[in-house]
Amino acid sequence: MSEDQNTNKELRFIVIEGAIGVGKTSLAKKIRDRLDAKLVLEMFDNNPFLEKFYSDRERFAFQTQMFFLINRFKQQQELAQEDLFTSYIVGDYLFDKDRIFAYLNLSKDELNLYESIYPLLERSLRKPDLTVYLQASTDRLMYNIKTRNRKVERALSRNYLDELSEAYNHYFFRYDNTPLLIVNATDLDFVNKDDDFNLLFKQIFREDRAYTEYFSPPAGKIE
Repeated sequence: MSEDQNTNKELRFIVIEGAIGVGKTSLAKKIRDRLDAKLVLEMFDNNPFLEKFYSDRERFAFQTQMFFLINRFKQQQELAQEDLFTSYIVGDYLFDKDRIFAYLNLSKDELNLYESIYPLLERSLRKPDLTVYLQASTDRLMYNIKTRNRKVERALSRNYLDELSEAYNHYFFRYDNTPLLIVNATDLDFVNKDDDFNLLFKQIFREDRAYTEYFSPPAGKIE
C-alpha cells in the first residue's frame, strides 16, 4: 500500500525497540506494509556466537557483543545514503541500544574496551525521527517467545528476561537522544488484531506529540 494520508510526514525514519519477544520485527513489518517503506531488520541470525551466549553468557558475551556492534554499524551506515524526502524507513532496532546489552553482559575490562570503540562508530550515524519503545511484562515476553519457538531462543531464562526488561526500562526512561514514544504493549496484539495495530499506528504518527510520550491502551487479554 502507498503512503497513508493520515501519517505525520516528518517521521521518515522510525525505529521500533524493546526486549526480546516484544514484537519489534512484527510491528516494523506491518508499518512497512502500510507505508511501502524501506525495512531495516537486525541480522541476529548470522551471529555465530548468539546461541552459545544464551547457554553461557559469561563466556561468550564479548564475542557476541562485538559481532553485533560491527554488523549493526555497517548496516546503519547505509541509511546515510537514503533520500530523506522520498521514502519512509522503519527498523526493528536502535543502534544506541547496543549499550544496553554491553552494560548488562560485559565484564569491567570488556566494557572498557567496548567503550573505547562505540563512540567512534555512533557519532557518524543517522538518528531516527522517532523511537518507539515497546514495553511488556515478562509473562508476555515468555508467551511470545514460546509461541514463535525459535531454536536460538530456547535456552533463554525468565531471569535473563527480567534483567533485560529492567535494563531496557532504565535506559529508555532516561533516553533523550531522539523523540520517544513508550508503549505499554502487554495487552496489545498488533500482529493478529487490526484494531490494535490501527490504534498503535495512529499513536505513532500523531502530529501533536511531545518529545517524549507514554501510551497505555485499554487492558485486554492474551488469546
